[in-house]
Amino acid sequence: MCGNFNKYSSYLVGDILSITKTEIMYLVIFFIIIFFIWTLIYNKLHSISISSSIAKSRGVHVQLIENIFVILISIIVMLSIRWIGILLINSLLILPAAASRNIAKNTRTYHLFAIIFSLLSGITGLIVSYYNGIPTGPMIVIISGVIYFITFVLKGKIKG
Repeated sequence: MCGNFNKYSSYLVGDILSITKTEIMYLVIFFIIIFFIWTLIYNKLHSISISSSIAKSRGVHVQLIENIFVILISIIVMLSIRWIGILLINSLLILPAAASRNIAKNTRTYHLFAIIFSLLSGITGLIVSYYNGIPTGPMIVIISGVIYFITFVLKGKIKG
């Protein structure tokens, strides 16, 4: 019975070191496509986040933009489950965004910091796990959590 759990444990906690060159190529292609779509809908999505009724009055197709955003997030999650794991996806979506929200002064810096924190925690987590023989996904989440708490402490000093 325990042997059956091992089949699915990689989907729970992921195995980022098992990614192949072909899969990296597919991820890069999807990243470019998603980034292009995101740049096209960024302002509309931002206006919807402020007020959907005002965005609608400005001619923004609110339901369409919201559906596109949900589809983009779903694609990212779907592509990441195998390497990151189902249990870690939520923390990797939330922690960099929450950390950047602690110190960002506007929407553009919020997005920039979220990307920087994601890359920093991902690369640092890979390096630390590789040299210490620690599982990669949890290490990335721990580093994301540390970044969040650092920005939480700095929150009053930077914004205030």
